[in-house]
Amino acid sequence: MKKITSIIALLSLTISVMAQNSNELNIGDQVSEFSGIDDNGNVWNSTNVKTDFLVVYFYPAAMTGGCTAQACAYRDDKATFDKIGATIIGVSGDEVKNLKYFKESSQLNFPLISDSDGVISKTFGVPTKEGGSITREIDGENYLFSRGITASRWTFVLDKNRKIIYKNAKVNAAEDSKKVFEIIKKYNK
Repeated sequence: MKKITSIIALLSLTISVMAQNSNELNIGDQVSEFSGIDDNGNVWNSTNVKTDFLVVYFYPAAMTGGCTAQACAYRDDKATFDKIGATIIGVSGDEVKNLKYFKESSQLNFPLISDSDGVISKTFGVPTKEGGSITREIDGENYLFSRGITASRWTFVLDKNRKIIYKNAKVNAAEDSKKVFEIIKKYNK
């Protein structure tokens, strides 16, 4: 009886994991329109992007080490991305006010999109887990940064037809922008 219970539990877990990742998008898949609230509190919509490429990178939490390194690398490389016709957006489960502070404190020059309910993550099939909160000091004041979900660190590049030409589910935060740039450069040849 104990063996049967274990097998049933394992089977249930496997089905649960498969169901969670069943809508995972892969290279060649078409991405449907998606939208979210940006760091300024405005609606950001993918249909308004008119560049040849859209870089969508998901990160776990604003104002944390790896996420800041990743965002700052994209910031530093933005002019290069502009030249090759690529728009960059960062997506996390952070509340809009967190994104505003994150953008200002790191002097980011591209939109950050709030996905606190996980809808955008689900559209791309990015795994999420429960949200959380951290406290950070800004200008001598402590701020609580809360997020509805915590997304896995994944990066996608979409072409002008919104087909996925690149997907990375094992992102090195500090090297992500360089790798994405090389992918787009090769695709443009």
